[in-house]
Amino acid sequence: MQKKLAQVIFASQLSKWMKSALGSVNNTTLSLIFSDFKEITKAKLAVSVVFSSIAGYFLGAHEINVVSVLLLTFGGYCMVGASNAYNQIIEKDLDALMKRTKNRPIPSGRMSVKTALAIAIVLTVLGILALLALSPKTAMFGAISIFLYTSVYTPLKTKSPLSVFVGAFPGAIPFMLGWVAATDDFGIEPGTLFMIQFFWQFPHFWALGWMLDEDYKKAGFKMLPTGNKDRGTAIQIIFYTFWMIVISIIPAFGITGRLHLSVPAAIIVLLAGLVMLFFGIKLYEKRDNTSARKLMLASVTYISLIQIVYVLDKFIS
Repeated sequence: MQKKLAQVIFASQLSKWMKSALGSVNNTTLSLIFSDFKEITKAKLAVSVVFSSIAGYFLGAHEINVVSVLLLTFGGYCMVGASNAYNQIIEKDLDALMKRTKNRPIPSGRMSVKTALAIAIVLTVLGILALLALSPKTAMFGAISIFLYTSVYTPLKTKSPLSVFVGAFPGAIPFMLGWVAATDDFGIEPGTLFMIQFFWQFPHFWALGWMLDEDYKKAGFKMLPTGNKDRGTAIQIIFYTFWMIVISIIPAFGITGRLHLSVPAAIIVLLAGLVMLFFGIKLYEKRDNTSARKLMLASVTYISLIQIVYVLDKFIS
């Protein structure tokens, strides 16, 4: 009863805030604000993270609660958006040095640091409140994600390639977060979901780091494990891809509590992983940006595909 009351109060208060904020803004100004808001929060990335959270929720929930899904969606976007806004504030001078980031709102001068900070703080508060309306554990993991991303991962990017390892922790939380939001419990099931996305981070971000290595070096970012686009980096990509595949099919063996995977679903997940491994091997052989791009695209397809397979398998099998 208290949980439902908290959800209703939050939704009502949010509606009032939105009406007050938008009441005096004309359409043109609103369009520009919305465009920069999408950029400062990295909307595409945030949506993909929310997708992972919802998949985790569907896997953990005994029955789907629409209000809970909406709170998770809103809270998840706020938390990711806040992390990205803080990141762009901290890296504003470095972003100005790189081709891919120099036109972001802050380095381009379209948005002030004060405005970006206000957005980040508001999103943090709203995100934590939304997740708190689901459960204290959900809010705690969301807060941990923001802290690790902004206070550890971001400053470490110019110091050591270990930044990717640190960044893999907040990056792996969303899939797990959905389960925790649905059950208010952390056990082997969300732990397994966490590990799947944790190991996936390495081939994904190292493929991206390989493609953008020259641009990253302009800002002093150290993203590749060996510091170079060499066989050592490619070998580590293959190593982490292998373990990602192994963990992704473990639920088929019945040792991960309520998290199950049927044999047909496990075969699909395995084949998807092997496709990713194939592109990792191709990168080892060719060591070029084209191969890295193919691996990066394969990794994006893989994580979305297996999450869909996991959810469908739960409701079909």
